Amino acid sequence: MEELDLILESVKQDMDAAIKHLDHAFQKIRAGRASTAMVQDVMVEYYGAPTPINQVANVSVPDAMTISIQPWDKTAINAIEKAIINSNLGFAPSNNGENIILNVPPLTEERRRDLAKQAKAETEQTKIVIRNARQDGLKELKRLEGVSEDVVKGVEEDIQALTDKYVKVCDDHLKIKDAEIMKV
Repeated sequence: MEELDLILESVKQDMDAAIKHLDHAFQKIRAGRASTAMVQDVMVEYYGAPTPINQVANVSVPDAMTISIQPWDKTAINAIEKAIINSNLGFAPSNNGENIILNVPPLTEERRRDLAKQAKAETEQTKIVIRNARQDGLKELKRLEGVSEDVVKGVEEDIQALTDKYVKVCDDHLKIKDAEIMKV
């Protein structure tokens, strides 16, 4: 029976990881407000090595439409500016020699729809990962020997209940993000 618990736990962990990934992906999809998450994946060429922006500068949000990036090493300011431009985030950085300011433009209706589509696509990808975790769990279950059909049936139902729960979590996350994106 311990093997059955391990299979269930493995499926649950995979589904939890999928939800965490969805949350991370949603952080990158902006919803009208400036956020440090918008630039967290920007890699800066710093002393010949690609380095995350938050390891070479202080990234802050002084107001709802501005991201401020203050490098710890002033010689890195041009490399940071170049990395932001090359990241295709759609920001035009302004460099005053001390720090870089990113003005976050208000979203157009068309851009909001595009972001909502992007959020929906991320949600669908997460649902696929959740269903794949279900399939993997069911395959592991089929490999077990010496387990009664009733017990296997019960675990299959548990796995399906987990799948339904996590798919609903995905849909709930999407509803919240969609409302956030479409709010003017």
